[in-house]
Amino acid sequence: MTSERSPLAIPAFVQKLGRLVPPGVAAVPLAAGWRIAEWLQALPIPDELQGRLFEITVRDLGLSLRFTCRGSHLHPVWSGTPELKLAASLGDFMRMAAGDIDADTLFFQRRLSIEGDTELGLVVKNWLDAVERPPRLVALLHALIQ
Repeated sequence: MTSERSPLAIPAFVQKLGRLVPPGVAAVPLAAGWRIAEWLQALPIPDELQGRLFEITVRDLGLSLRFTCRGSHLHPVWSGTPELKLAASLGDFMRMAAGDIDADTLFFQRRLSIEGDTELGLVVKNWLDAVERPPRLVALLHALIQ
């Protein structure tokens, strides 16, 4: 896996620290943030993702997050083999979340790697492309990216 420098200028020591965090622990803030998104009635999880095990690696943070979908919630997972792995820089994930760039573009530019269940990857890609993003979330992400 190649390390790509993020425009967010993540210090090297943060990447080293990130590698020490177990994937289940790293997924806790994501799960909590998802509860907020659920409360805002945003980002509903498609039925096809229920019970599936995922891993997201934020390359420039050296951080992997492992979780599963149950109901409308994301739940941290401490063990098991992910069915789908996605890896990109923090900035690219933020741009995807804001809707500024799509997964296909990042994939073909080799800035997003996708491993595992191809069909599941397509479901996730289509979901991310189609989901309606709350304007406040998009504004927050744009402020963080700048």
